[in-house]
Amino acid sequence: MRSILFLFVAFFTISCGGSSAQSAETGSSNESTPASAATTSENTVQAPHDDELMQFTPAGPRLAQREPLESPDIQITLQGLQTPAQATLLGHFAEQRFRADSVQIGANGAIRFKRDEPFQPGFYYVVVPNQAVVQLLIDQDQSMQLQANAADVIGTMQIKGNQENQVFYQNLKFEESQKPAFAEISQKMQGLQQGSPEYQALKEQQDKLIAERRDHLKKLFTTYPNTLFTAFKRAGQNPVLKEPKLANGEIDTQTQVEIFRQEFWDGVDFSDKRLLYTPVIFNKLKRYITELTAQNPVAIGKSTDELMAKVSGDDPAKKEYFKFFANWITLNYEPTKTTLMDAEGVYVHMVQNYFTKERAFWTDSMTVYGLQQRASEMAASLVGQPAPNVISYDPNGQETALLDLKAEYLVVYMYNPTCEHCMEETPKLVQLYPTLKQQNGDVYGIALDTDHDEWTGYIRKTGMTWTNVFDPSNRSIYKKYYVDVTPEIYVINPDRKIIAKNIKVNQIMEVIRMDRERRQ
Repeated sequence: MRSILFLFVAFFTISCGGSSAQSAETGSSNESTPASAATTSENTVQAPHDDELMQFTPAGPRLAQREPLESPDIQITLQGLQTPAQATLLGHFAEQRFRADSVQIGANGAIRFKRDEPFQPGFYYVVVPNQAVVQLLIDQDQSMQLQANAADVIGTMQIKGNQENQVFYQNLKFEESQKPAFAEISQKMQGLQQGSPEYQALKEQQDKLIAERRDHLKKLFTTYPNTLFTAFKRAGQNPVLKEPKLANGEIDTQTQVEIFRQEFWDGVDFSDKRLLYTPVIFNKLKRYITELTAQNPVAIGKSTDELMAKVSGDDPAKKEYFKFFANWITLNYEPTKTTLMDAEGVYVHMVQNYFTKERAFWTDSMTVYGLQQRASEMAASLVGQPAPNVISYDPNGQETALLDLKAEYLVVYMYNPTCEHCMEETPKLVQLYPTLKQQNGDVYGIALDTDHDEWTGYIRKTGMTWTNVFDPSNRSIYKKYYVDVTPEIYVINPDRKIIAKNIKVNQIMEVIRMDRERRQ
């Protein structure tokens, strides 16, 4: 398999702790998600608490100046622990978890994290493997005393000396009290037809619970407007689900999802760097890009631009969001790591717009140059663009041009004779070729990283009777058809535009069929 140079984008500098903590609470269903939007938001850094709630409340006022952080003294007593054991304090940064501290548990389940250097404000949890998880919000006030039974941490938690976590656990206990009712309603709704009397009755009960939760949070937000709790919970809420109607009175689900997506970030204060140290920002980013955005380069680019506009500027906190969003989206659609048909389109858009000398403040000029060079090589062969012509040499040394082929549909097949995957796909394409010819298609094969004898021997061995070319210098194909790994397949339609890439042989005829239907 041939691999083109991959210049890795500098990403996180915080190391991830080795412990894997079991969440204290799994996420409950999200009743305000549009029906046509996917809701399977599984990820490797699952929040220990359901931090994406039901309704949006506009961001409240911020303290004009934050007090200095104090040295932490966090004392926790967990009754019922089996000792000796170790307790680990895990923090979050974006999608990473990191070990902030660890201590041996003392007698009677005593845990104490005390040191001179303050902890970074954010969301934490204390993990005692196979025994208990304690969720914490740590901000300026880093002294607190907590006591609970290890078998029911939320239900029995008592807190002294820290308003932040008193409010946090007040909300956790409220949500725990609602969970059985939500679960019962959800179970009863399964299998019922939407709009039926039984379904509507249950929906009304569910809406009542949501309203109670909304009112509960609104009261906490009003009473404690400048807490990390309020910023965290407000950021995690979903917009109010609108119900735009079509002419026939039915809900316009396409517009509904678009409004939901447009309002999705309204509760996030991007001048608050603390939120990057909670699970909420990564969870929202992943959902916004992979679930609320159509998975094609144009839609992903549009959603990205709208988001990046919210975090542009000189505010130091917004610059950290800008860095995280740019890196995560680019790496998530790195062409070799996604099944998206034209991931290069996303990659090119991200690099050309956000990894420039002016904007990529976190990396050096040589890295930026390398990324820009790679994006430039990809840019000529994106789906939807005119197909570049290739003029290279056949086995007899004669120049042969791709766009001189007269068939309606052209398949550009880039391969290497020793590539294992090529050895699997080439015989399939040889077998498909007669059918392709009958459908007014043809193949232009481009050999890579080989020599003349190996190339011509491979042609004879496999029976590739289509047009075959090879240029030892690669000059004739440079910046024409980008390839990360071989084999690489492009499909060109009668307008001589690229309509597919990064596909398998068994997908070629379906691509052609769909294009013909679109052209009718």
